[in-house]
Amino acid sequence: MCLVPGKLTERAMDDIPNPDELFARPFFFCGIGGSGMLPLAHILKGRGAEVAGSDRSHDQGRTPEKFATLERQGFALHAQDGSGIASADQILVASAAVEDTVPEVIRAKDLGCLRMTRAELNSILFNTSGAGIGIAGTSGKSTVTGMLGWILQAAGREPTVMNGAVMKNFVSPERPFASAVVGGQSIYVSEVDESDGSIALYRPAVGVLLNVSLDHKSMEELRVLFGDYLGRSRIAAINADDTEALALLSRANKVITFGIEQQKAQIGIVPGSIAEGPTKQAAMVIDRHDDNEHALRLAMPGRHNLSNALAAIAGAAAAGVPVATAVESLADFQGLARRFGIAGTSPSGITVIDDFGHNPEKCAATLRTLRSHPGRVIAFFQPHGYGPLRQMGHELAGTFARELDKDDVTILCDPVYFGGTVDRSEGSERIVGLIEAAGGNARYIPSREDCGKRMVELAKPGDRIVIMGARDDTLTEFAEGVLKDLL
Repeated sequence: MCLVPGKLTERAMDDIPNPDELFARPFFFCGIGGSGMLPLAHILKGRGAEVAGSDRSHDQGRTPEKFATLERQGFALHAQDGSGIASADQILVASAAVEDTVPEVIRAKDLGCLRMTRAELNSILFNTSGAGIGIAGTSGKSTVTGMLGWILQAAGREPTVMNGAVMKNFVSPERPFASAVVGGQSIYVSEVDESDGSIALYRPAVGVLLNVSLDHKSMEELRVLFGDYLGRSRIAAINADDTEALALLSRANKVITFGIEQQKAQIGIVPGSIAEGPTKQAAMVIDRHDDNEHALRLAMPGRHNLSNALAAIAGAAAAGVPVATAVESLADFQGLARRFGIAGTSPSGITVIDDFGHNPEKCAATLRTLRSHPGRVIAFFQPHGYGPLRQMGHELAGTFARELDKDDVTILCDPVYFGGTVDRSEGSERIVGLIEAAGGNARYIPSREDCGKRMVELAKPGDRIVIMGARDDTLTEFAEGVLKDLL
């Protein structure tokens, strides 16, 4: 049986074997190194399942340290040529975007293997746990998932955490790519994705909603998806500062609200208490259930991260963790890889920052954080595909034109492309034209390598170079390379 990617419904899930039978079978992950696939592979292996996989990046020699780590951890890696699919008993896990022409998909179909999407598998783990805690929204999901996972871990709740990013608090020499935590089966914390509609598969005990803004779907579609998600959640934590999220309040059953600006939010910030720095911040959190105040310290900058912290505190409160405990534990939260990660600073005072920003809201949050402190910004952006450029190109261009000053510079290379049949007729040069038309200062340089050389030439003491983009693990290596060339 092969479920149809992109048409995910709870009815389709009725065809899936029960969890005990499912997890007793061997799994094969097509694209095992992907940000959504890797943590699931670790969780399954941690629960005793046999897990193997393939990845185009592995075949191309990209990020070899990641795949070497997987092999040391006991994952069998195969070339992406179909050779790893050898038995009808295997379950093929492939994202909804994987094409039917990929050898593993062809081989699995020939053998009659069960094929599941990443979201289908994750939703089974989520829904069959004692309590699933979902983190939804178009921006901030990974950070809040990491924060909430750390709060629950610090509170002794032993959560299992499924994240799309490496959580620094859980990194160890044995687990350098810690995007998952294999804990108990009573609490399962996971970001849930609206981009492919798979959010419809989740039935949360606690459903956190961070924001509703344009990304992969229209606003009309997003309002339906997020509203239905709140309706399925036993208790919801909703961002009262986000107009679109707050408008869905009536869809929820039981609610805890959070917010910085909204004075009626149940978990909020004491007015005038925020102290901001270039790499950290502090504020007084107020729990308006009892009016108690708690001193919050965060080792990460940006108003959006303060909002993320409130979301995690509210989600933890909905799960029964005292606000005081949640606030205290966040002082030790180290953040996520590629979320405003400072690669380093050159002797001349040029700082290089590695960031996951890829949609209008994420990019705006990063740029606002940079602009709140002195220094020119050189913003490099590698689009995460040609499709997203068509979907949100105008909004992305408006973000860079609006958030940066005339002395700042935006540089775009060609979108990330690892092969396939995607339409590449509209690329980064169109976005640069839109930025310039809106009054911004932008340049299109097709090659990423040439972009790096140009940024090194442009950079002056006190500048901040931010490397932005998604779906490409080598962006961190690129940021480190730019820093090295500045030394």
